[in-house]
Amino acid sequence: MTIAQTKAPVGAPIAAGLTALERFGKLERPDLRYTPEVAEATAPIYEKVKHIIPAIEWPALAPTIHAINKLKKQRNAVILAHNYMTPDIYHGVADIVGDSLQLAIEATRTDAEVIVQCGVHFMAETSKILSPEKTVLIPDMRAGCSLAESITGADVRALRERNPGIPIITYVNTSADVKAECDICCTSSNALQVVESFGVDKVFLIPDKYLAANVGNKTDVEVLVWDGACEVHERFTAEELRDYRKIEPNVKIIAHPECPPEVVAEADFAGSTAHMIDWVKTKRPEKVMMITECSMADNVASETPGVDYIRPCNLCPHMKRITLNKILDTLLEMKEEVVVDPAVADRARTAVERMINLKI
Repeated sequence: MTIAQTKAPVGAPIAAGLTALERFGKLERPDLRYTPEVAEATAPIYEKVKHIIPAIEWPALAPTIHAINKLKKQRNAVILAHNYMTPDIYHGVADIVGDSLQLAIEATRTDAEVIVQCGVHFMAETSKILSPEKTVLIPDMRAGCSLAESITGADVRALRERNPGIPIITYVNTSADVKAECDICCTSSNALQVVESFGVDKVFLIPDKYLAANVGNKTDVEVLVWDGACEVHERFTAEELRDYRKIEPNVKIIAHPECPPEVVAEADFAGSTAHMIDWVKTKRPEKVMMITECSMADNVASETPGVDYIRPCNLCPHMKRITLNKILDTLLEMKEEVVVDPAVADRARTAVERMINLKI
């Protein structure tokens, strides 16, 4: 495994003692009426989402979208949005969209002073870990993750004590405390490459048991697992997919590797959210079914005209805590600031940077 030096040193952390509100101040709530100016300014955005948002609903959404886009400039803020965000966020206010790996990398590249992370808490923590000099906000601090909550830093320490010498790879869908205890992080995009980069016979890939099993099916390395799972992806079944094929025999099924192995085996393709999007854009199937969180098909549909999306819908309740109104409140009041203990952040940063800089 080759680790490259980071291209730029990590900036100085924000001085302790002052909250984001104290540092930046509160702004007055804007006028949220649907005026001709708002209609004109948001018309290009509506073109992207008209396939999924009825015209009758747009006047209720457009003023908030317009206000957020103006506030971003006032706050020198950038909005990072995961692929599971709803279309009004994904197409309406996001500056950067992607999977967890893409967002982790982009968090290090932005010149913005403020990062608003539209995703779940571990993603915001990762942005803060990589950019301690920036103010990182999350619109709802309760946006957690069933997978991240399945393991703690103490669990990883105990695992290492019981299994000395075995590398521990941690999925980025974990807390900063867990990242700090592992050797390197991975995402669903690069998990196989990270596993094989160690050049050993056995590794732990935690905490997603299904991701670990799916990676283990592709390598000679013995991949040891932790009993964690994503509550969205574990609900899909192979029988369900076979039933869909009977109804839609020409449909192409693409699945996320957080799904059980028997589900992945039924799919025509399996990959991260970014890889799934790339597959659809490249292959342009007549009909496709994305076996992942509901909103992703809605978001990619605007970029792939002519593709018919069959939507088996499993919503992530944690992702859906992030709304336009909460983003607006966050930018106005600079609340829900994400803070990571510097001692934990330093160790977690090493694991994340090893992933980002890995020569694979």
